[in-house]
Amino acid sequence: MARAIPTAEGPGALAWLNDGLCAQTDPEAFFPEKGGSAAAAKQVCRGCDVRAACLAYALEHNERFGVWGGLSGRERNRLVARLR
Repeated sequence: MARAIPTAEGPGALAWLNDGLCAQTDPEAFFPEKGGSAAAAKQVCRGCDVRAACLAYALEHNERFGVWGGLSGRERNRLVARLR
């Protein structure tokens, strides 16, 4: 049986955006150049209270680039494949 992918829908679905630690961090860290390191962004995500909502948003909207919810685009693709 397939596991459900979390969703970020409903009233106030994007309210988490301003609460993310990334709102206080250089956005460039979350979109490293090809071959660049995403380690700094992932470190920020590890301590973030809205990490799950961020990841749910990225999965629902098929965000292909950047670090969302502590995962890179490639890592999110692997997660979706495992959940199906």
